[in-house]
Amino acid sequence: MRAIEMASMSNTSPDILFVNDALIAVDKPAGIIVHGDGTGVLTLTDMLREAILAGKVGRYDETNPDELQALQRLDRDTTGIVLFSRCKSTQPLYDRLIAKHGFEKRYLAIARGRARWTEQTLDAPIGRDRHDARRMRVSRTGKPARTHVRVLDTRHVDGEWLTLLDVSLETGRKHQIRVHLAHEGLPLLGDALYGKPDPRGLMLHAHELAFTDPVTGKPLRIVSPAPDRMCKLFPRHVK
Repeated sequence: MRAIEMASMSNTSPDILFVNDALIAVDKPAGIIVHGDGTGVLTLTDMLREAILAGKVGRYDETNPDELQALQRLDRDTTGIVLFSRCKSTQPLYDRLIAKHGFEKRYLAIARGRARWTEQTLDAPIGRDRHDARRMRVSRTGKPARTHVRVLDTRHVDGEWLTLLDVSLETGRKHQIRVHLAHEGLPLLGDALYGKPDPRGLMLHAHELAFTDPVTGKPLRIVSPAPDRMCKLFPRHVK
């Protein structure tokens, strides 16, 4: 990302989807990473810390920015919900919830091509690609991975078939949705790593997160509206 774009992003506070005494849920934009990668590039965590210091998180601005910890990762170009722990004293409860796979995650995805099914569980182990360190691949020696996929709509757009998918994860392997769908012959629109680039960007959005909060004991459901670029392609189903 160009320096001028990063400077502009640093002045923009992330949209807050949910906040309570222990958690903050942020709507991650495309083109930004969640954690630092050693290059010094601005991260979503940096943006949230800046927003807290600037008093932009309402009555929860007393959060110690140094105690913020992202509980999830999304790829740079994936948009949607990222959940942060606000304080170290309660973070172990969320770490245990993650270890027990206590989060229900739903994504919206737009793939190139038409599915041969209306609903399917993609069950293929995923491992690292020995020929390209950036990529993962379906591999017999990889770790178990299960992705549940449901077709919401199919349209012919600009000379090609596109399919809108509702995706939920049973496991959380790196690039899991992207790898499974590409292996199925349905690469994500805009996925330069497992398909081909598209000026509209990667069409993968972390849309919904549901879980029982281990601190309050209450069920939570957090929703992030789909980005405009997805809504324009499937206006009947994506809002």
